[in-house]
Amino acid sequence: MKVAIYGQTYSDNALDYVVELLDELEGASEVFFEEEFYDLLSKSKKIDAYQVFSMKEGLDSSFDMFVSFGGDGTVLRAITYVKDLGIPIVGVNTGRLGFLSTFKKEDVRKVVKEFVAGTYTIVERTLVEVHTNPVAPELEDLNFALNEVTVSRKDTTSMITVDTSLNDEYLTSYWADGLIVGTPTGSTGYSLSCGGPVIEPTAKSLILTPIAPHNLNARPLVISDDTIIKLKVSGREENHLISLDSRIATLENGTEITVKKASFTIKMIEYTSESFLKTLRNKLLWGEDRRN
Repeated sequence: MKVAIYGQTYSDNALDYVVELLDELEGASEVFFEEEFYDLLSKSKKIDAYQVFSMKEGLDSSFDMFVSFGGDGTVLRAITYVKDLGIPIVGVNTGRLGFLSTFKKEDVRKVVKEFVAGTYTIVERTLVEVHTNPVAPELEDLNFALNEVTVSRKDTTSMITVDTSLNDEYLTSYWADGLIVGTPTGSTGYSLSCGGPVIEPTAKSLILTPIAPHNLNARPLVISDDTIIKLKVSGREENHLISLDSRIATLENGTEITVKKASFTIKMIEYTSESFLKTLRNKLLWGEDRRN
């Protein structure tokens, strides 16, 4: 088994669980570390020498598993390493319960045991990609997102206007702080905080969720994931922000932004013991009502 390990750990004992994973993998696997994470680990713990990878080199489609240590944000950064290689990702949560990083760090050995036992499924998650006219250099290399693409105001407290078209047909102009184009995976992220619906990860849908809309009849809209979305922002300032998950760039107002389903998917390992529905119940406290 060939395993890549990546992480962003902030809790004091988080690295202890990485060592536990290495112990479980010993002798049966070829292990690679993200180079900066390996430096952090080797300074804190006495471990053997391992091969390393970076965003530019060291990974290929021969890997069986990519293990992310951290939270949901760490998984979102992990996809910028995996890209279109098709390496299955699993998140080990070293903080609070997440929707993407669902495996408790105390159960880290089960990541290997249950994978070897075959008690998991591979769930392919839709991504969205962005193209701009004129071209934005900051978005050329990493123009995709797993959770959402968001346009929002910059350097102002005034709202912006987001002219929105679907498949070249005008939809509406949102007067708001911004607009989120979310995937089913991203439905439990920023979109949910702005009143958007929860969507099962394999649904073939995208969500348009306005952020604090001034036109009060604006509501989240679920559309087919083969829809091509075009956005154009205007407002009092010359620029606005666009974010792809946690990556942010500045665009001039009037830039034509095209958002559509990406040509590849991200493979997430969903263990039988850690399903999406179980995470949903735990995170949203469903079933806590005594009447249930």
